[in-house]
Amino acid sequence: MNNEEYNEDSELNSYEPELDHNSLESAEAETIKKVTGMYEDWFLEYASYVILERAVPAIEDGFKPVQRRIMHSMKELDDGRYNKVANIVGHTMQYHPHGDASIGDAMVQVGQKDLLIDTQGNWGNILTGDEAAASRYIEARLSKFALDVLYSPKITPWQLSYDGRRNEPINLPAKFPILLAQGGEGIAVGLSTKILSHNFIELIDASIKILKGKPFIIYPDFATAGIADVSNYNDGARGGRVRVRARISQLDKTTLVIKEIPFSTTTTTLIDSILKANEKGKIKVKKVEDNTSSEVEILIHLPAGVSPDKTIDALYAFTSCEVSIAPLGCVIQNNKPLFTGVSDMLRQSTERTVDLLKQELIIELGELEEQWHFSSLERIFIENRIYHDIEQEETWEGVIQAIDKGLKPHTKHLKRAVTTDDIVRLTEIRIKRISRFDLDKAQEKLDALEGDIEKVKYNIEHIIDFTISFFTTLKEKYGKGRERKTELRNFDNIEATKVVLRNQKLYVNKEEGFIGTALRKDEYIGDCSDIDDVIVFLRDGSMIVSKIEEKKFVGKDIIHAAVFNKNDKRTIYNMIYRDGKAGASYVKRFNVSGVTRDKVYDLTQEKPGSQVLYFSSNPNGEAEVVTILLRQLTNVKKLKFDLDFADLLIKGRVSKGNTVTKYPIKKIELKEKGISTLRPRKVWFDDTVHRLNVDGRGELLGEFKPEDRLLIITQSGKAKTIVPELTTHFDDDVIVLEKWIPTKPISCIYFDPEKDKYFVKRFLIESITKEEVFISEHPYSRLEIVSTDYRPVAEILFAKVKGVEKDPLTVNFEEFISVKGIKAQGNQLTSDKIKLINLLESLPYEEEITENEATQDFIDTVDEKNLTIEEDGQIGFNLE
Repeated sequence: MNNEEYNEDSELNSYEPELDHNSLESAEAETIKKVTGMYEDWFLEYASYVILERAVPAIEDGFKPVQRRIMHSMKELDDGRYNKVANIVGHTMQYHPHGDASIGDAMVQVGQKDLLIDTQGNWGNILTGDEAAASRYIEARLSKFALDVLYSPKITPWQLSYDGRRNEPINLPAKFPILLAQGGEGIAVGLSTKILSHNFIELIDASIKILKGKPFIIYPDFATAGIADVSNYNDGARGGRVRVRARISQLDKTTLVIKEIPFSTTTTTLIDSILKANEKGKIKVKKVEDNTSSEVEILIHLPAGVSPDKTIDALYAFTSCEVSIAPLGCVIQNNKPLFTGVSDMLRQSTERTVDLLKQELIIELGELEEQWHFSSLERIFIENRIYHDIEQEETWEGVIQAIDKGLKPHTKHLKRAVTTDDIVRLTEIRIKRISRFDLDKAQEKLDALEGDIEKVKYNIEHIIDFTISFFTTLKEKYGKGRERKTELRNFDNIEATKVVLRNQKLYVNKEEGFIGTALRKDEYIGDCSDIDDVIVFLRDGSMIVSKIEEKKFVGKDIIHAAVFNKNDKRTIYNMIYRDGKAGASYVKRFNVSGVTRDKVYDLTQEKPGSQVLYFSSNPNGEAEVVTILLRQLTNVKKLKFDLDFADLLIKGRVSKGNTVTKYPIKKIELKEKGISTLRPRKVWFDDTVHRLNVDGRGELLGEFKPEDRLLIITQSGKAKTIVPELTTHFDDDVIVLEKWIPTKPISCIYFDPEKDKYFVKRFLIESITKEEVFISEHPYSRLEIVSTDYRPVAEILFAKVKGVEKDPLTVNFEEFISVKGIKAQGNQLTSDKIKLINLLESLPYEEEITENEATQDFIDTVDEKNLTIEEDGQIGFNLE
């Protein structure tokens, strides 16, 4: 409603007593206007403005308007020296109709990408999140790369600035995928964009593959480095997801160190998330120390007794050490938002680069041909002394006609007609130049121009090869130091319940049927966390899995309760139950993996009055022997007999079980504790995720019994043995990972820089509880080769001394040195100068098989023959 209409309304209201009701309605009908359409138009205009002019980058050059105007202003101010950012911001305000703060912030973001702007001063720190200094204190200039790929005024489309006083580029002629290299994100009205940054060198290589018609694929690369899982990247389009992790390693038994952080986090936000997780009891941390400067270094000090491996998983599960990023490829094309993937963006950028280079070549060809045309005219004009023809002319028209007449006999070889402008340029040649004209030099210049013309024509005809050469030159010129920073690796899924710190205690009141963390006066079950579940077995044969609370009723007469581990198939439950009030008794062995929370499962045959007579939980599949006493009956002769659970198959929880007796049982007593009836567990190492698994992924390390351990040797000369837990983390410098045989010696050759000698040693692991260094402790001591074979052999190649090279030496470790202590120095290898050490094929060795091992092999063979798979998918076997 305009002001005039508003004033009329005001007068109408003030004059109301003098109007009748009908005249008032008539006046209101004339002044009231619907604004629905206005709101629709205003919103659409506002949304279009935000999308096109502020939030979303253009596909042509990869810039948002403010970024493009900054780059244009920097080019206008460019003189090779640094300019104050405040001056650049002020100059940009001639083109950008917004405040200086938004321009300054946008410029800092571009400068921190370290690609287009050469910065000087404190531009902030993307690692710590520290802000840049004020724009009056920092300086900038265009990088050489930006000058090479961004600017070409002759092929740049121009438009008037917002106030109509100046021209600004519609799009910069970017001959490189700037958007994919820098990344970009923005939130507009009704849509957003989030394009992740990619590696400089990989983008060039992919562009070359596009030009050659080869397949390609590109993945994100972040300035903060870290580790990324891009298996669900989805080409950067909507619906994709990238998981990024910090690089965490173990400094010592009580200290973890973070060297790289995930994209979208800073050391400050990362440390805050760690402290919050510690406060909530998800992890247990003693102290966090931030030593970050130019490189990230966050030290996490752990209390004594806390597992570093489990803490690393917990950091990934409960803190910003792992973040999930949802890319969304949205760009502006033809003044409309376009949702697309990064592959299509790169193709369009590459095709645009080809087109831009071709336009530049065509313009260059035209300029060269113009130079050749005028140089040819100049030569004709001076060589044939046509300038003498104008001496008698008194008018300008006469001069032009005289020169034109003099040129005509000599212009048949020219590539275009002579124009008046050409003749005017000839009249501007100075007498001094005419007097010094050198015919030979003029011809050399023409020949050079003709060579340049042919070269440009060739490049136009072979524009694809020319573009490939252009990209190759960019890679050679600017690719150094721009190698991939983010390591690509598939992640394993971390189950929060397995890594959460169990900082609460779980209690049970078996008679009343309550379970929870607040029942401190009742029976203690074990430690738990607030995200754990509890599994409960009742006397009536029912079972339930429920979330842990402070106090919860699950059913009276509880016989067993424990923290529930999902997918745990090694915990075996042994149970004897009576079917109904007076039925027969049955025995069964089963495990419990996946179940529905708070659903009651009946482990009997669901007859009223059924009762569990004996129950045991066995974490490693132990099978005990029990004695069964029957009630005194006249027709029962044998009132006492033994039952060995090892004679039973492990079946599913829904199985009926085997009959024990049809007579009433008086009592069941434990006669003998059992040993594990489960076969040794096969363990694999998946090099892709650097983790152990029991799913058959990667390299088989062997079959492990509960007492078996894993041998780990690193390139830094450290050795240790561990229990093969699936949560174990492995450093990148691990060179030996195998099942440990205590009697098997380890052989190695190492160099001691303090003594400037190579040493050979053989040793056994002496302590299974700690990591030990087996080479010298000098910081520059290095391990050359290591072998865990029984009889390894090495070849020593010597360096030339005064032109003479000594014959190679073969070293049989078994003969060279006996097995000594792990801290022993070893024997000197040789006093000659060594060039190379190679590990050869080991000598044959037959292991002695002990009686126990032979027995176990026989049992394993029987196991293989008696493996059974039940209908519910459970695996059982019989040891008889």
